[in-house]
Amino acid sequence: MKKIAIVTATRAEYGLLSPLIKELRKYEDDKLNVQLIVTGTHLSDLYGMTVDQIDDRIDHKISIPLKSETEMDISADQADTLVKFTELFSKEKYDAVILLGDRYETLAVAIAAGNTRTPIFHLCGGDTTQGAIDEWIRHSITKMSYLHFVTNEDSKRRVIQLGEEPSRVFDYGSTSIDNILNVADMDKSEALKSVGLDDCRYAVCTYHPVTMEGSDVDEQIAEFIEAIKAFPDIEFIVTKSNADQGGARINELLDKAGEKISNLHVFASLGVRRYLSLMKYCEFVLGNSSSGIIETPAFKVPTVNIGDRQLGRLQSDSIINCASDKESIVKAINVAMSDEHKRVCERVVSPYGDGHATEKIAKKTVEVVLEDNIDLKKRFYDIG
Repeated sequence: MKKIAIVTATRAEYGLLSPLIKELRKYEDDKLNVQLIVTGTHLSDLYGMTVDQIDDRIDHKISIPLKSETEMDISADQADTLVKFTELFSKEKYDAVILLGDRYETLAVAIAAGNTRTPIFHLCGGDTTQGAIDEWIRHSITKMSYLHFVTNEDSKRRVIQLGEEPSRVFDYGSTSIDNILNVADMDKSEALKSVGLDDCRYAVCTYHPVTMEGSDVDEQIAEFIEAIKAFPDIEFIVTKSNADQGGARINELLDKAGEKISNLHVFASLGVRRYLSLMKYCEFVLGNSSSGIIETPAFKVPTVNIGDRQLGRLQSDSIINCASDKESIVKAINVAMSDEHKRVCERVVSPYGDGHATEKIAKKTVEVVLEDNIDLKKRFYDIG
């Protein structure tokens, strides 16, 4: 029997993988087994115990340390992750492991796969985010991977530029667009009621550390909160930061601010369905998360993208980029709420696919695994 593993470590990652997991389950039979491995912040109360939001069969739970305040913390986390996943991969002998994106724990999982000669099928390679450590991690995982499922043509060209064989690089779009079409099914009143709010004007926000800058997190969040205070007539629904270095401090500051500011509502996690449903009806999305770049434009909703975390990522005209100081954020929010910019958003066409990525990725994954012709001795593809 052939075995495919899928690894998820965070709420955002699971949101993108969820439709693919369900699609791959349809192929399960006496010749193919699909196993879901849950790790990372999913298993932490501090980050909302999001394992409880996973509506699928979980085959393995791998607890790893999540302390991430210093460089030593990150390296220690990676070391533990590497050992535990090497043990699992050595035991299970998967025919392929599906990894998404660019987190530091995902890099450790990828190394474990390499050490055990487990083929990696990678999602979302080729993107660029110059403000985050994710940038070099993502490209490193690309070079470790056998199949590449990118989200856009620019990323496809970059993966090939990194020396990957074009016949193993597929631009099927982002599974997040599939989610928008199929998962965001709560109406506005239901979505708001689920977070304790009546009908109102509101924004959805996420703020992550800018890990390549070594910036003062306290100062950045202070400016972010001051900008929020400038709009007392708008409710701000904020999801907490991830487990990157500085993320715990951001969450601490948000919790303290939420106790004092009546229109600031802080949640560890909203879950994919509720998060996307709230995004669908909000006035704008605020922060520096990739969801504001990839998902939000498909809803024709403005994004105020703060700072350089997403610098270099393919963007739509609906996105307004600004610096991280209060004045710049307030100015950008005012533009986002203007009638002129709303007309711009109505004309936006997402560059991240047509909403059918999931079925194409699943089909190709199963096809390649069942063909049983994977050769990990990859040749370097030289352009020209």
